Amino acid sequence: MSHMSTLLEVSGVSVSFDGFKAINNLSFQIGPAEMRAIIGPNGAGKTTFMDIVTGKTRPDDGRVIWGEKSVSLLKMSEAQIAQAGVGRKFQKPTVFEDQTVHANMLIALKNDRGFLASLLYRPSNKDLARVDELAGEIGLSDQLDRLSGELSHGQKQWLEIGMLLAQEPRLLLVDEPAAGMTLAEREHTTAILVEAAKTRAVVVVEHDMEFVRRLDCKVTVLHEGSVLAEGSLDHVTANSRVIDVYLGR
Repeated sequence: MSHMSTLLEVSGVSVSFDGFKAINNLSFQIGPAEMRAIIGPNGAGKTTFMDIVTGKTRPDDGRVIWGEKSVSLLKMSEAQIAQAGVGRKFQKPTVFEDQTVHANMLIALKNDRGFLASLLYRPSNKDLARVDELAGEIGLSDQLDRLSGELSHGQKQWLEIGMLLAQEPRLLLVDEPAAGMTLAEREHTTAILVEAAKTRAVVVVEHDMEFVRRLDCKVTVLHEGSVLAEGSLDHVTANSRVIDVYLGR
């Protein structure tokens, strides 16, 4: 991958907690419109990796370079990194349960105004059209008037993905989207993420190998805080070192 086509470049990053190297000389690159899955056993550094990219955790060494202008994310606050276009979806959805799906989407669209201002402000036709468009993308067009608290687990997850997409991130970090979903919900989640990855970078951290297989993308295997293998799922799961790690030798 040439430097020109890299959206995010992590190089030589290490971070220790109480003497334990959670991330150890990690290097990782992703292009501007690419789907990537990150897999690895518990303690491999998957969450810490996301924490570093979003500015929640500061590494001891290494570089995290972003965008065409090659700016360092390490000099930016969490809020500045979010504004630069990094969006993160946690496992537990953070939707406003007592607001409708429509209101949640509008709040996300105007998240620079603050919660109260978003509720009080009168949306433009452009905003309303964008909410409709996003609702179509996440498959909630027929749920817009429902209170978000009434949605199923899967629908809440889709709403949260829609709320992140409303902020137009250039990189979407998604933590275990398949957890707790029915098969049909998981298939729909795959479709949403694959569509999103046509126009932005999407990194999915996942334990569920069947879900990863359906994403049909390049896979990065983390182990002890660094990249153990990278390539198609078939390629990495045939790697003897990966097999050792997953089968516990």
